[in-house]
Amino acid sequence: MNHSTQPDRHRDTQADSQSDTHPAALPSPAFRQLMAEVMADAERFGHRQHVQLTWLAVRRHGASQAVELVGEGIRRTATAAGAPQKFHVTMTRAWVELVAHHLAADDGANPARAAGADFDAFAARHPELLDKALLSRFYTPQTLAADTSRTTWIEPDLAPFPWQPA
Repeated sequence: MNHSTQPDRHRDTQADSQSDTHPAALPSPAFRQLMAEVMADAERFGHRQHVQLTWLAVRRHGASQAVELVGEGIRRTATAAGAPQKFHVTMTRAWVELVAHHLAADDGANPARAAGADFDAFAARHPELLDKALLSRFYTPQTLAADTSRTTWIEPDLAPFPWQPA
């Protein structure tokens, strides 16, 4: 991505950095494409759409890139909407890792199914991912409510993820 380092002469630097239309404030084109696909048939961006967005990102970009793509995209979207406090590093990464784990399990169980999979079929095989309270199996409420977990990755403190040793 190429961004000019020259400030706009018609705006001051502080206003420029806070503008939600400034190119640096916008989510990446890849994230915007994923959002467009998810929202094509949706009335609102709820939990199911978050999971679908994550599913698309992991399928197309792999788990590690999806963490960055989804995290940065949601952070920038929340900031542009005037609600930066809604972005949560630990919750975002945990959801990406959970979706990636279930996708990998599907791929291992039936590689042909993964290539032609659709989100509805994936969600039907893994209904627990549509449970907004799923993270409460792995994290205490205090951990998820802490400012630290909003700004940095925190490992589960209640129970390990399914792929982690107990």
